[in-house]
Amino acid sequence: MEVISEQNECGCFTPDFDDATQVFEITSLLFLCLMENAANEIGPSCRIGDRPTSDVVVRLRTPDGRDDWLYCHSSILIRKSKYFADRLSENWPTCQILDARNCVEVHCQESDFDYYVTLLRLLYVISDSSIIESLHGVRNALGILQVAAQLGCPQIVTSCVEYLEAVPWEEAEEEEILKTIPSMGSLAKPILNRLQPVDAAAVVRLFLLAVQFATSSPPPCLSDLKSSTQEQLEYMLTEDDDAPLLPAHGEIKLEVRECVKRLLSRFNNLLESLVSPEPKKPVVKAEKFELLQTYLSDLSWACQILGKLEIMRDLVIAWTEASETIVKIIKQESSNAEMLVVSLKVIEVAAKVLEAIGFGNVVLPPAKRLQMVAVWLPFVRVTRPLYDAALNGGGEDDALAGLESEVWQSLESAFVSMILALPSRCQADILTEWLGNQHMQYPDLTEAFEVWCYRTKVAKKRMASFSTSLV
Repeated sequence: MEVISEQNECGCFTPDFDDATQVFEITSLLFLCLMENAANEIGPSCRIGDRPTSDVVVRLRTPDGRDDWLYCHSSILIRKSKYFADRLSENWPTCQILDARNCVEVHCQESDFDYYVTLLRLLYVISDSSIIESLHGVRNALGILQVAAQLGCPQIVTSCVEYLEAVPWEEAEEEEILKTIPSMGSLAKPILNRLQPVDAAAVVRLFLLAVQFATSSPPPCLSDLKSSTQEQLEYMLTEDDDAPLLPAHGEIKLEVRECVKRLLSRFNNLLESLVSPEPKKPVVKAEKFELLQTYLSDLSWACQILGKLEIMRDLVIAWTEASETIVKIIKQESSNAEMLVVSLKVIEVAAKVLEAIGFGNVVLPPAKRLQMVAVWLPFVRVTRPLYDAALNGGGEDDALAGLESEVWQSLESAFVSMILALPSRCQADILTEWLGNQHMQYPDLTEAFEVWCYRTKVAKKRMASFSTSLV
């Protein structure tokens, strides 16, 4: 077929076809050329294990004696793996086996055998998305990634990294990733992005916003989210095997104090509405007591945070001033069976406040300390038998079972410490009342009694060296 070309005005040559037949023949020829070029680019139409078209055998061997032959194609192996490209090059001595095919031996551990087989199959996958869809799980992708890095398969390495970076990890998988990925260098670095330390300023911003939410009064539908936030804030400040997530510097303390002050303000306003002489509808009163429980739970949590930050004083003073009102409200509603749950919430907070006072974390004058003992000792005495009776009665209320024995123990220790720090005459009055009370079993003030007896007996001898004005 003769094709005559002539130069056009632009200097390009255009073919001069005699008829439509020539156009069809030229078009067909061009199409065949394009198909041939595409075939040369992606390799022959074949699949792994296709023996008739295979020109190389990959021999996988393990120390345990496993020896498997996989029939492959050199065009694919060379193009997608640096390891096989080197092994199949003219510079690498190869051995000949059956059917004059080249043989490449690959030694691996038994635990990695399946990963090697999977990788060889993935070399025949053209698109990255198809490779990612074939990884099927974090452990599998991690095993294939290690093999792909060893055999120099950049396409598969990239796909494994993208997969591992995107999918969720279980704790055991995360530990395995931490053992494996750091040794692989910058190639796999994106996988560890979610585990990198966060800038301190970002931690502070998150903490401050979380404190504001944790001390707020959101709608009931957000109560679970609020509780979770409170738990995480406490964890951020906890010093366990690791240091706290952020230091307790001035900005943190200032914001926490302001948030707790706003919480205490709402709490005091609620107390005032509950002691108001104006008649209340039962529904309104129930709603207010439900809100009271929420505030008490928040204050109990706030004690944990304030204690870690060593800024309990504001809350202790506010609770001291509100103590008589709180006890009055509980006594007014003593006939209500649900008030036992509220009483236990009150005791949770009172125990932490009294502990802070009794152990000297917050210093109050003697009159205030005596007032706190006078208010809370009778309240605790009456509440403890009610609590024990409710538990022995087979009640399944989570709120009743939720008050741990450590709370009662710390409360008892706080009373003993507070009493022993009072003037000896005040101690005598408290102990006299205790020995004559029907609820003397709890709190047990035996330790305070023993110390008072010893101090009183040796008082004159110990004070003799001082001036008579101190006796």
